[in-house]
Amino acid sequence: MNEEQKNRLPVMIYGQQYKIVGKASSNYMRMVAGYVDERMKQIADSNPRLDTTKIAVLTAVNIADEYFRLKQEYDELLKLIEEEE
Repeated sequence: MNEEQKNRLPVMIYGQQYKIVGKASSNYMRMVAGYVDERMKQIADSNPRLDTTKIAVLTAVNIADEYFRLKQEYDELLKLIEEEE
């Protein structure tokens, strides 16, 4: 992939600025960063004594859990569709 094909986008996540670089659209990258920011804020609100690193790790664990649950549902749906064919 060429450097020209990559989008570079500054985003704010939990009060820190990051530069995200990727081939996804700027809107998509902004949406992903916003989701992470919102999830970090939710965890921080529920656990006010946690430091930023622990908030980030808990956020990653929660998002990974969401991913694996959705992947399992997706795989089950694919299996059902294949069985009907």
